[in-house]
Amino acid sequence: MLLTINIGNSSLRFGLFNNNSYNLKCNHSWIINSNPHRSLDEYILLFRNIYQQYGILSKLIRKIVIGSVVPPLTNIVKQSLYEIHKIKPVIVDRYSASPIKHFSHQLGTDLYANAIASYTLYKNKKTTLVVDFGTALSLTCTDNKYRKLQGVIIAPGVNSSLTSLIGNTAQLSQIELKKPPSILGQYTETCIQSGIIYGYISMVEGLINRINQELKTNCFVIATGGLSHIYAPLTKKIHIKDKLHTIKGLKILFHWNQ
Repeated sequence: MLLTINIGNSSLRFGLFNNNSYNLKCNHSWIINSNPHRSLDEYILLFRNIYQQYGILSKLIRKIVIGSVVPPLTNIVKQSLYEIHKIKPVIVDRYSASPIKHFSHQLGTDLYANAIASYTLYKNKKTTLVVDFGTALSLTCTDNKYRKLQGVIIAPGVNSSLTSLIGNTAQLSQIELKKPPSILGQYTETCIQSGIIYGYISMVEGLINRINQELKTNCFVIATGGLSHIYAPLTKKIHIKDKLHTIKGLKILFHWNQ
């Protein structure tokens, strides 16, 4: 089995795959909060407890790949997994070999993985666009015909905006992130929900329209990230939702670098 880990600013997403390079079906997936203050022993115990919870036999994991945008976490996660499996994880990033060309060595590994997964999974589409509702909101566009990364848009993430708003607003408790009953709110909570939900989906739709106009095409749009399940049903501009899209890209990168 191949264990993939995407280390982000807010969370770590894990995926367990068969080691066949053509099989992108994820057998198990789980997520934990990013915490730079956990010790090595705490991570080892946490990972072992998760294996026990899901009935995963650690000896069946033969290879490990990590993609990370949080360098301080990369090493401790790598060390923790080595202590459990005695396997040296493969670290993939924007410098790794891949099936597509890109323009920048500043590109985050998650964005690179998103582009590679969209190219591999949707080769029949001329242009793909991955909308990642993660710590940041990102839109990653890939020209599949010419096998190149077309460009990226990055905006503040949903949770970051909500936390900032609540933190600077007196007498507000934690707002639940869900679709409000109407576009115009009647209470403070539903007013904020409307702004965060409909404001962000309107921004996403507007950016998709502008990208399509600039490229003179209609991109095939994939939604991923922890909040994609909230936003994808609210628009016809998103064609498919896949919360595991990024770790599928990491799996593809792993096989390209063997």
